[in-house]
Amino acid sequence: MDALELLLGRESAVKLAEPGPGEEALETIFRSALRAPDHGRLRPWRFIVIAQEARERFGDVLAESLRSRQPDATPEMLERERGKTLRAPLIVVVAARVTPSDKIPDVEQLISAGAAAQNIMLAAHALGYGAMWRTGQPAYDAEVKRALGLEPADAIIGFLYIGTRGGGPSPVARPEPADFVSVWRG
Repeated sequence: MDALELLLGRESAVKLAEPGPGEEALETIFRSALRAPDHGRLRPWRFIVIAQEARERFGDVLAESLRSRQPDATPEMLERERGKTLRAPLIVVVAARVTPSDKIPDVEQLISAGAAAQNIMLAAHALGYGAMWRTGQPAYDAEVKRALGLEPADAIIGFLYIGTRGGGPSPVARPEPADFVSVWRG
């Protein structure tokens, strides 16, 4: 796939199904993630793969997170939260482990992890898979981080859901560059 075709054609999947990427595809996806810009070679990225039955156990973690934030959550709300982990055959949690540095600000390390996440999205697309990037309140929940083996200070950048694209293209209209680009003339 041509690089510009890849960049211009990538969009978040509306629906994902089996199969997800296998070991070889995942190796390629993670190798692409490790090519993200990384000022100071701090390598702030952390990737946690959640597949198969682990998705259901992670669904329990998300439901418990919702219950702690909303003690009055109904059983239906908890089940809906639990079911989010089954929207794709594979979830990759992308996190940043920020290293205190006088030379490299925290924000650059967070952006590096975000660039790694984007590389995962692009690599999945290049390999013929669909992907969607989600966050929400669980990304900021200390208990969710703990359950994933992350440190309290780590930042979850996103939950990347990856699988075979189902349904049609995204209904979201693509913006025009002119709406976001200006030329500074001094």
